[in-house]
Amino acid sequence: MKNEISNALIESLLKEQFGETIRGVEESYGMLDVIVKRDAITDIVKWLKEHPLLKFNFLTDLCGVNFPENKNEELAVVYHLHSFENNVRMRLHVFFPVTDPVVKTISEIFSSANWMERETYDFYGIQFKGHPDLRRILNVEDMDYFPMLKQYPLEDATRTDKEDKYFGR
Repeated sequence: MKNEISNALIESLLKEQFGETIRGVEESYGMLDVIVKRDAITDIVKWLKEHPLLKFNFLTDLCGVNFPENKNEELAVVYHLHSFENNVRMRLHVFFPVTDPVVKTISEIFSSANWMERETYDFYGIQFKGHPDLRRILNVEDMDYFPMLKQYPLEDATRTDKEDKYFGR
C-alpha cells in the first residue's frame, strides 16, 4: 500500500530541512502554499524534486504576480509543483520588491521553466538570474514597459465618450 503524503507531512519535512527560509505556510482549497525566502528557492525546488518520498517531479506552472499595495513585496513568483507518484500538488511563493525584481532561475532543475520564466519576465519584468536566454517571448522586443504591472489605472479618467449608465454604474 502506498504512503499518504499529507500537507502536514510536507510542511514538517520542509521546516525540518530549511527552517528559517520558510516564511509562512497556508492551505487553500486543500493545496499547500509555502512562502519561502527568495535566495532559497532553487535549493527548495531541487530538494522537493529529489526527495525520495515527496518526488515533486513536475513543474505545472510558474507565474508572476503584482501586489502594488504590498510595500517591499510588490512582486511574487509562484511555482506550482506536482508529484505524479503521490498525486499531490503544492505551490511555492517568493516575494520581493519591485525595485529589485531578481530571483534565481530554476531552468536547470526543470527545463520547462525556461519558457515560463521568459513569459514572466516579458509581462512582469522579473529577471531570472542564471537563465540561459532571458528575453521577450510574446511582446515586441522594443517594448519599454511590462504590461502586467499595475502601474496604470484600468480606465482613462479623461474619456468623455463613455456614459456610466451604459456600464451598470
